[in-house]
Amino acid sequence: MARPIIGIISNHHLIGDDYQVQAAGLINISAVADVAEGVPLLVPAEPDAVRVSDLLEHCAGFVFTGGRANVHPEEYGEVATEAHGAFDRKRDALTLPLIRALVERGQPFLGICRGFQEVNVAMGGSLYPEIRDLPGRDNHRMPPDGTLEEKFELRHEVTFEEGGVFHRLMGAPSVMTNTLHGQGIKAAGPRVVVEGHAPDGTPEAIYIKDAPGFTLSVQWHPEWNAKADPVSRPLFAAFGAACRDWANGHHATPVLKSA
Repeated sequence: MARPIIGIISNHHLIGDDYQVQAAGLINISAVADVAEGVPLLVPAEPDAVRVSDLLEHCAGFVFTGGRANVHPEEYGEVATEAHGAFDRKRDALTLPLIRALVERGQPFLGICRGFQEVNVAMGGSLYPEIRDLPGRDNHRMPPDGTLEEKFELRHEVTFEEGGVFHRLMGAPSVMTNTLHGQGIKAAGPRVVVEGHAPDGTPEAIYIKDAPGFTLSVQWHPEWNAKADPVSRPLFAAFGAACRDWANGHHATPVLKSA
């Protein structure tokens, strides 16, 4: 049986001062290939080069990756400030309508970090520009120094709604995760169900209410050590199973097959 093609949304990147490329982390590619058991296909965040309709037909599912650039606040009705950081309007222009189309079709996707935030914005939600500036919140950003292992180390607990989708998928009411983000959910979209929170109340795990397909998204980075990590592996495995179901007949797979 052929493995399903899984699109991995890339990010704009500069090599040197002026050579523009689209890139995605090898850990995303490995997680899709080794755990989701799909064929990873890098999708450039260039709406002039790729059309949503083409992507829907060629890919069984999508990973909306993390990235340094943030969703532009105009996408959720706010004015950009210095605190909002850098933006990638081309990625916004591609991913937001793609997410809405996937929800409608029941086609599977997995949102990660910026991708988690994109899902919320695409579904009518908003974002805080900087979590660490909010009273009572922790600093969720990547440690500025250290090795990659140290930057991606498990730093806080995420607690799930009892009996919810994530609780059942992980087989545990709480898990330890890494944390490498500055922004976070301010107001959840009308259909966005927040099922996991960090100890300071920051939303960490969501899915889309009444969507016919797999719509899980997380604020942390499960692609790191995905093959061995007991939290990452079931997430990518369930996503991969949904992608295979779609590829084998365009049948939507619920967020989690069994209650």
